[in-house]
Amino acid sequence: MKEKVRLAGPVDLADKLEKSRAMDRPIRVLAKAVREKIGPGRLRDWLHGVPTGKPLHPPLATVTLGCWVSVAVLDLMNTDPKASKALLAAGVAGAVPTAAAGITDWSSLHREQQRVGFVHMVTNLTALSLFSGSLLLRMAGRQGGGKALSMLGLGAAAVGGYLGGHMAYRQAAGANHAEQVAHLVPLGWHDLCPIKDLPEGRPVTRRLGYIQLFVLRHGGGVSVLADRCSHLAGPLHQGRLVIENGEPCVVCPWHGSTFRIADGSVKHGPATAPAPTFETRVRRDGTIQVRPLT
Repeated sequence: MKEKVRLAGPVDLADKLEKSRAMDRPIRVLAKAVREKIGPGRLRDWLHGVPTGKPLHPPLATVTLGCWVSVAVLDLMNTDPKASKALLAAGVAGAVPTAAAGITDWSSLHREQQRVGFVHMVTNLTALSLFSGSLLLRMAGRQGGGKALSMLGLGAAAVGGYLGGHMAYRQAAGANHAEQVAHLVPLGWHDLCPIKDLPEGRPVTRRLGYIQLFVLRHGGGVSVLADRCSHLAGPLHQGRLVIENGEPCVVCPWHGSTFRIADGSVKHGPATAPAPTFETRVRRDGTIQVRPLT
């Protein structure tokens, strides 16, 4: 006998929506507090990894977790406890900038990513507490209790690492969303549009094949970037134009990443990868031609 499938009604959907909003409330509050506490500027850019062009959180997390895994190996081998304490201390100290970089990145993600990231953060804070307790016990001469807390901490860190991997590889948090386009466009110059069709000083979007472009006519010339923000693929043509140190830039409307229009370089995060840039020229008949810079 076949069972009847019960579809969710309006009341069920409203119930789920209300529960989802309630669960998201602490996430919204915390993310807003982080953005206000670590506002736009040099510190925030460093924590995102803008100066290096790569996210800062993953390498810091690798070093911290590596210290703690090494402690577990030394504990299993019953080696000199001084080495274990030194690695524990290094891991605990490294967790502080790791957490600062991680929560800064997390505050500028989509809500679905923030939900997973919130649990990732809680598990890693649990791991930090356990490893810190382990260090204190070892310093007090209680090696057995210290080893037990280290193993529990490693379990919590493993769960946190799994969730971090899910965010990076399944949800693409921290990945470059503005793929380099040189290999997607045939060699040579390509007609884009008549220059007379472009408004002066206001960015618009145009297509080159299936690639969406940010196009800005200004001062008699035309600047063209890939339209997708490298942070989370926000539409740059909907962003606002600003002047940074005398240079025209565009600010992504989603999370505030700022790109230099002349070459697509990142002025401010959370983006770390530059926007792909196109070389332009105008034919005698007024048609704009573009080709990607390699």
